[in-house]
Amino acid sequence: MPSVSDLHSIGELARASGLTVSALRFYDSAGVLEPTLVDPVTGYRWYAGEQIAPARLVAGLRRIGMPVPEIAAAVRAEPAVVHQLLDAHLRRLIDGLSDARREVDRLRALVDPAPPTATTLLVAPAALAAALDAVRFAVGVDPELPMLAGVLFDLESDGVRLVATDRYRLALARAAADVDGPPVRVFLPVALVDQLRPLLDTADTWPVRLTVAGADLRVRVADSTLTGTALPYDFPDYHRLLRQSVGERPTARRIPVDVAALRAALADPAAPTVALDHDGTTREVTVLGVDDQGCLRLLPAAELTSDALRVGVDGGYLLDALNAAGAPQLVLELDGPIAPLAVRRTDDADTYSVLMPIRL
Repeated sequence: MPSVSDLHSIGELARASGLTVSALRFYDSAGVLEPTLVDPVTGYRWYAGEQIAPARLVAGLRRIGMPVPEIAAAVRAEPAVVHQLLDAHLRRLIDGLSDARREVDRLRALVDPAPPTATTLLVAPAALAAALDAVRFAVGVDPELPMLAGVLFDLESDGVRLVATDRYRLALARAAADVDGPPVRVFLPVALVDQLRPLLDTADTWPVRLTVAGADLRVRVADSTLTGTALPYDFPDYHRLLRQSVGERPTARRIPVDVAALRAALADPAAPTVALDHDGTTREVTVLGVDDQGCLRLLPAAELTSDALRVGVDGGYLLDALNAAGAPQLVLELDGPIAPLAVRRTDDADTYSVLMPIRL
């Protein structure tokens, strides 16, 4: 143990690192940067000279807003890992700036609304039908949450992204399209969506024309025209939801599944489920796990005591997601019991759904 004469006081380390004394006390209590010696009588903290560089690293990471758990990991990591943490945090900052810009644009429009500018979308009927089929199952039905009772059409420069969520699941799909006018996000009520969908099956090769002018909607499919009004709600920021739920997940297991086989297993009356109490009622939960060969398994209650990878979901919701995906082979992405389950296509990175986990 070095003597006090060889150590630096907390004030000296504060001056050398750029951290305040209170910040150093916080990082000590958080286990990020603990002093070499704490005087048992006075409680004074003393630091070794080799702790100056880690303290300066902590100060820099703090300035860029890195979360405390990642700062703790960076202090103890090899340089290559620190670079990875910095890259990941920089991507979060860039995404956050994009979110802020979108929100600022929305606020400017609230403060000083501009005259509506029409945007027109031309899209193949089959492509739009496939996108609608991939997301319709996730539309919210709770009358107390009208802001979820529709499908978001996010018109981009070269296509349209469709998004729907009921809070328990989130579905996305994309269709290439010709877009004339500024990018716009419009929230189509589910009634209009359900009127539109059957028309797409009889449209042959005619392009579907969707015109958005403010809240006014006009859809022309062959000889039929539908009109309506966009829902006047702010749809949840799905970009942020996706980053939080299925963003960079290096620990996730990606399990290929045969859809017909999994559908049959879920529909089997003898399929194992786990009974869980939820708000005074019993709920049957489907628990997914992985066997020794890396294949998907439905786990019985007796196997929940192990530390093996597993996630609990609503079996009916999972069946809906499988049916909506419209593919014979899918990939399920598992990342533990409190992480959402992603259901992905192997041939289309833009079409997938996310199911919220049920705590086991």
